[in-house]
Amino acid sequence: MCGIVGLYLKNDKYESQLGQLFTPMLIAMTERGPDSAGFAVYGDAVDEGVKLTLRHEDENYDWAALAKDIKSKLSTKVDWFQNSKVAVFKVETDAETVEDYLEQNHDDVLVMSSGKSIEILKEVGLPERIVEMFKLSEMKGSHIIGHTRMATESAVTMAGSHPFSTGLDLCLVHNGSFSNHNRLRQELKRVGIEFDTENDTEVAAGYLTYRLQQGDSLNEALENALKTLDGFYTLTIGTKDGFAVVRDPIACKPAVIAETDDYVAMASEYQALTTLPGIEDAKVWEPEPSKIYVWERN
Repeated sequence: MCGIVGLYLKNDKYESQLGQLFTPMLIAMTERGPDSAGFAVYGDAVDEGVKLTLRHEDENYDWAALAKDIKSKLSTKVDWFQNSKVAVFKVETDAETVEDYLEQNHDDVLVMSSGKSIEILKEVGLPERIVEMFKLSEMKGSHIIGHTRMATESAVTMAGSHPFSTGLDLCLVHNGSFSNHNRLRQELKRVGIEFDTENDTEVAAGYLTYRLQQGDSLNEALENALKTLDGFYTLTIGTKDGFAVVRDPIACKPAVIAETDDYVAMASEYQALTTLPGIEDAKVWEPEPSKIYVWERN
């Protein structure tokens, strides 16, 4: 079944409260997805280089030693901090250089996300446990998307949970299923898109990455996705500056959007929006089938 929530701030009025506002939204989706939960938050952007969310199976992994190694071998500045089971690294070089170095020298380290501002945090368990684990209520930023999963076709694992990121600052959450994801996965692999799981949602994220690499705007990439992705779905997408929602032509998966002068919020159910400030005066509607809704600051 799964649940989706997203919150995009149009200005900086609530940036210091982003995590606090989003926490009850994610927890409200517990009954739709009690197996695992995750979110991608955009904030604390780097001016130079790249920010990566890294994870290791060993909860006692020596992140300080990894930072020292990267700093020495790549001759670059490295700042980092740990958040429960992940570490966020800020490295003053390009993403490809860092990721290639990790793959060749530390292939046991999993890159969860990379970009200028994105951090992806997800784990198996109830949403309430995950928000406490990663201190979601303390987070600041411009926008955030989240997902609660009910695993009906695959194992309950951290890797199989949402969000999925396959490009710089790009992530996607999904409610529904795709019928052509296996064929599309093979086509995308041939043009250089890499995948870490068998989850069909990662294929959708990979397709958007490919379209953006071809020069599409976010809106154009989603127009192409509507032509290519076969199935029933509601998608919520995050980029460095943008936030988007789209439903398939049948629109059988639930979704609702609320908009005020200060924010845009979406959820699989309206109950997840009721704690937001000014929600009683918001414009509230159900997104139309095949219509692309995009908000971008720039």
